[in-house]
Amino acid sequence: MIGRKNLGVSSFLLVLLALGFFFATYNLLTMVIQNKAADEIGKLNPLTQMPEKTGGGNSGMRFHVALTATDAIYSQWQSRIMYYWYKKVKDMPRSDMGKFTRILHSGKADNLMDEIPSFVVDPLPEGLDRGYIVLNRPWAFVQWLEKATIEEEYILMAEPDHIFVKPLPNLAQGNHPAGFPFFYIKPAEHEKIIRKFYPEEMGPVTNVDPIGNSPVIIKKYLLEEISPTWLNVSLRMKDDHETDKQFGWVLEMYAYAVASALHGVRHILRKDFMLQPPWDPEVGKRFILHYTYGCDYNLKGELTYGKIGEWRFDKRSFLNGPPPKNLSLPPPGVPESVVRLVKMVNEATANIPGWDTITRG
Repeated sequence: MIGRKNLGVSSFLLVLLALGFFFATYNLLTMVIQNKAADEIGKLNPLTQMPEKTGGGNSGMRFHVALTATDAIYSQWQSRIMYYWYKKVKDMPRSDMGKFTRILHSGKADNLMDEIPSFVVDPLPEGLDRGYIVLNRPWAFVQWLEKATIEEEYILMAEPDHIFVKPLPNLAQGNHPAGFPFFYIKPAEHEKIIRKFYPEEMGPVTNVDPIGNSPVIIKKYLLEEISPTWLNVSLRMKDDHETDKQFGWVLEMYAYAVASALHGVRHILRKDFMLQPPWDPEVGKRFILHYTYGCDYNLKGELTYGKIGEWRFDKRSFLNGPPPKNLSLPPPGVPESVVRLVKMVNEATANIPGWDTITRG
């Protein structure tokens, strides 16, 4: 079996982790503001035939909800909130949500095994992720799909910082997965790099969808085929200095997009799949709230992104412990999506048993 890292976290490492999150957030922030203003594990063996197209949606076809996570407190408290809202909306009308699995890639069980349905897999061999922990995501899916019994025909790939704001139907259509288009995933603008992993004979660069792996609803058999390629491409991209430098913290997202294209899989792009406060001011008809960005406002309700606000909610403020119960609501004038986020976090923390006492397992 693959060896496991010693995941003990010292104060020094927590500082480094916090700095890493800061720079990752800063890079994404830069892209957001610009947009708003205008060791090989397997051989690459891509499937080249396009899956058969089928019309219509898949309403009534259940999908398994799967998220990858670690045993760090930062990941645990987000997973607990995510699972709370999954349970709340799962059986509501228009829901196609099936069973739930937290794919725990820390290599051993933690103290949430009895609270959240979980499946333990191994992390990558020590040093292979080079500090980029999300490289464990494709490897986790490879192991889970190989070893677990999954009843549903479809799978939703989700993340701990996702909150279901309403019941989620199956947005896929036949063999065509549904994915969320990220404005900062731009394969055509990086054709030189993309061609290192998606050769010209495979087709135009526009075959590479502007997505990451999450959120995506996809047929299980397609994900079984794509996942080893996704892992392989992720590692190759990380090994390539130019690619690593250019893609940074979204490298693994590009790797999934490229791997899907190598298998001839095109995604239905659903902007209503997800919202991301503070940039999306209204919840509207969206299904998932993704709180990856910090929300900073002054007391007038004005966004102060890039500067710590007089009022703020940022998940990175809680690296070594869960957020307290009953967080203060934003000041008047703050967008509805941010208010909704805080209210949903507060509801979850008020109702999850032992919220204040959880420690790393």
